[in-house]
Amino acid sequence: MIDNLDRILGSFWATIRLSLMTGVLALILGTVLAGMRVSPTPVLRAAGTFYVNTLRNTPLTLVLLFCSLALSDTLGLKLSNISTVNFYWLAVFGLSAYTASFVCEALRSGINTVSVGQAEAARAIGLTFTQSLRMIVLPQAFRAVIAPLGSITIAMIKNTTVVLVASYLESASLMKDMFEEYGATLPIFLGFAVGFMILTLPTGFLFGWAAKRWAVPR
Repeated sequence: MIDNLDRILGSFWATIRLSLMTGVLALILGTVLAGMRVSPTPVLRAAGTFYVNTLRNTPLTLVLLFCSLALSDTLGLKLSNISTVNFYWLAVFGLSAYTASFVCEALRSGINTVSVGQAEAARAIGLTFTQSLRMIVLPQAFRAVIAPLGSITIAMIKNTTVVLVASYLESASLMKDMFEEYGATLPIFLGFAVGFMILTLPTGFLFGWAAKRWAVPR
């Protein structure tokens, strides 16, 4: 582990880059999907429901394989001429699309905690559905689901270990290579497990603190 410290740190930095970009995109897409799920327009509700039910019940490995094989190999989607950058974005898209479905459901549960009377009052003063959602409902919904979003973020960080199927190399792929190279599986496994704990434990503490700090008084 000491001899390969530079490689290990580089692999975990790849995991961090992937997690940060995925978290941002999944939050944006999940918020849009949550708005579609509670929209008064039947077509938007149906589209949001179809997306969420499909992605939540599809293994992440298949989603990443679709991005790698279907989008890249079959359809020829190239996001960069540099192969490593291209694989990075394919992994980000697959992981973001999958995680957004869980973010959507968490936000929808938060939206359901907002009093119906507030939405009715917003309509009474002339606000549109989008304005009511953006200015009144979503701010309260986000505060109500900080803890669930933290759990989704931790799960997303751990899910980065399967992006090898999208040809993106991060910490889990290096651990596999070190298994084959050194054979000392238990010490290597424990070292990488500690590395992931360093990423996930502070994340859990941060979201736990934020959930208490910005809890919605009932």
